[in-house]
Amino acid sequence: MAGAGMAIAVLTSGGDAQGMNAAVRAVTRMGIYVGAKVFLIYEGYEGLVEGGDNIKQANWLSVSNIIQLGGTVIGSARCKAFTTRAGRLRAARNLVEHGITNLCVIGGDGSLTGADIFRSEWAGLLEELVRDGQISEEVAKKNCRLNIVGLVGSIDNDFCGTDMTIGTDSALHRIMEVVDAITTTAQSHQRTFVLEVMGRHCGYLALVSGLASGADWLFIPESPPEDGWEDLMCERLGETRSRGSRLNIIIIAEGAIDRSGKPITSNYVKDLVVQRLGFDTRVTVLGHVQRGGTPSAFDRVLSSKMGMEAVMALLEATPDTPACVVSLSGNQSVRLPLMECVQVTKDVQKAMDEKRFEEAIQLRGRSFENNWNIYKLLAHQKPAQEKSPFSMAILNVGAPAAGMNAAVRSAVRISICQGHTIYVVSDGFEGLAKGQVREVGWHDVAGWLGRGGSMLGTKRTLPKTCMEKIVENVRKFNIQGLLVIGGFEAYEGVLQLVEARGQYEELCIVMCVIPATISNNVPGTDFSLGSDTAVNAAMESCDRIKQSASGTKRRVFIVETMGGYCGYLSTVTGIAVGADAAYVYEDPFTIHDLKANVEHLTDKMKTDIQRGLVLRNEKCHEHYTTEFLYNLYSSEGKGIFDCRINVLGHLQQGGAPTPFDRNYGTKLGVKAVLWMSEKLQQVYSKGRVFANSGDTACVIGLRKKVVAFSPVTELKKVTDFEHRLPQEQWWLNLRLMLKMLANYQISLTEYISGQMEHVTRRTLSIEKGF
Repeated sequence: MAGAGMAIAVLTSGGDAQGMNAAVRAVTRMGIYVGAKVFLIYEGYEGLVEGGDNIKQANWLSVSNIIQLGGTVIGSARCKAFTTRAGRLRAARNLVEHGITNLCVIGGDGSLTGADIFRSEWAGLLEELVRDGQISEEVAKKNCRLNIVGLVGSIDNDFCGTDMTIGTDSALHRIMEVVDAITTTAQSHQRTFVLEVMGRHCGYLALVSGLASGADWLFIPESPPEDGWEDLMCERLGETRSRGSRLNIIIIAEGAIDRSGKPITSNYVKDLVVQRLGFDTRVTVLGHVQRGGTPSAFDRVLSSKMGMEAVMALLEATPDTPACVVSLSGNQSVRLPLMECVQVTKDVQKAMDEKRFEEAIQLRGRSFENNWNIYKLLAHQKPAQEKSPFSMAILNVGAPAAGMNAAVRSAVRISICQGHTIYVVSDGFEGLAKGQVREVGWHDVAGWLGRGGSMLGTKRTLPKTCMEKIVENVRKFNIQGLLVIGGFEAYEGVLQLVEARGQYEELCIVMCVIPATISNNVPGTDFSLGSDTAVNAAMESCDRIKQSASGTKRRVFIVETMGGYCGYLSTVTGIAVGADAAYVYEDPFTIHDLKANVEHLTDKMKTDIQRGLVLRNEKCHEHYTTEFLYNLYSSEGKGIFDCRINVLGHLQQGGAPTPFDRNYGTKLGVKAVLWMSEKLQQVYSKGRVFANSGDTACVIGLRKKVVAFSPVTELKKVTDFEHRLPQEQWWLNLRLMLKMLANYQISLTEYISGQMEHVTRRTLSIEKGF
């Protein structure tokens, strides 16, 4: 009860963003968990100024069943009164009335700046309230310090200091749903579509959606097109059609400008295409549809992590602690000085106003700059300066995973830019053994970005079953670089090829593995391609199941997820849907734990929330099967609740890839080929490639926030081959968050120690992602 005696208030301000409700839920439940009183402030700063019924104390059930809702259930409003000292004086009076000295603000940079001003004036406001006789000196002394923590809720991702803001990923989901839908009708009618997306003066949404859709042309405010862009754009659109394409997609950010600062409108672009090319052209302005809908899994988990970290920040605040903002760095929550982040955010706009556009892109962060450079590389074919002597082959191995096709597309195109001869192999290592190898060109992979599964075909066959034939075809096609995209079999297969180098000189080539599996169980990376899409698929199914349970009272659903022995999918889905429990192999459980969970659900049925959701990873326990859990829960809950089983199965492998997986696959494909090209140059001598060192066969992966290349021979030492798992997995610390938000009885000390094993506090960094 470290928070006993504390009072925490949470409000949402400015434009709404999907995921705000998950953050409100996390702040509320974490606050209650540590023993603090938690208050919800309705209608943002307006409710803070007006007081009365706008400030209500919350209990555990106040925030039940809101994690899946878009918008903000406690409301948000612009408030002119709070921009005045008189308004802030009223707000201070309302907080003091309730004994609130800790405020969590979820909003954009304007809302957070307002909170910092409020904090800096706090002592003066209390003095004025004492002078006016509205509060006593004793009350003022008791409430002498106001602690502020901010969470950035904005779909624009325009706040510096965090890799991602709450709502951005969900907005990208809405945009890609529209792009995918428009693509089918555009192909049917041979149309050009101009899509205008939101983002104010930030081009992040336009940039990532352009990269994830393979748009033909892109307008962002940070990099206005060169003068004469109209001619170049129409020329490129015409070239695309002349090569057989039936559609053109142009994405334009709402704040797009030309070099002189004049706005570029979607209607102007449309009229230009119609007049110059005569193409049937339509404009679609997405508008507030980007703010709507249910939040994505990423936003739900992000908001939950940030909300819990916000409460920890308030618990640990001292008189010398500046107002902080909880940010995302890689896969971890960190605290940064609020006003330093606000200042860097303002510096970006200043650079744009002064037409220092290159600097503006750099200030947006490394991820933004990388996205922009990769988009320019892949959008239009540029002939290689010279033909390289190298040949590379790409194949998919293991079960299909969303994002594989995006990785193949970008790898093929960047290889062509490098001048390499590029082959694709059908049906994995088995296809390589059978000689199912063909050379491909730039346009052979057009339209692959949004396709789920594997366009190349994939099989689980490992090289040791057909090594001689693989070696024969590597020699026949003169393959000097092998890019393998797949799951644990891809990693294990490349390891077998490396270990066979001593026997077969033909295997002394450069090899790279791009992890792609919904299980997220490949060593050397925090995230595998396809896992984000699978989590969202499982989450959407569980959302529907929860609706069914709420319609039929006193029902508990036991849902089985895939993932082999890896519990990532089950754990992250559990957090995203607010599950009561998630059983996984890595977190051993006993019959006593199952009994405690049944008792928890029995107590829950006595409240207004008369439903339960339990997730079970398919191989979490040899004996406690899904059927066993069903029988146990049914027997113990007899007369209190009944049970149902749902096995999600292969729906988790299907569907179009999420924006994250499209973007991630595109980046990994480019970075893998650039790394392989560099290695090929290093090991090329006297007209041949000879690569036999460990660092010439690696797994590429995102480790925290850095793309790393880990030799497969080194990863072998940290791999549990029996269970097909890395020996250490970063996401296990999320288990504590899942349990705490589900009202499990774990200690705060256990939570803090678990977090500190994985979290490193850091100073301000504006590098966003990789």
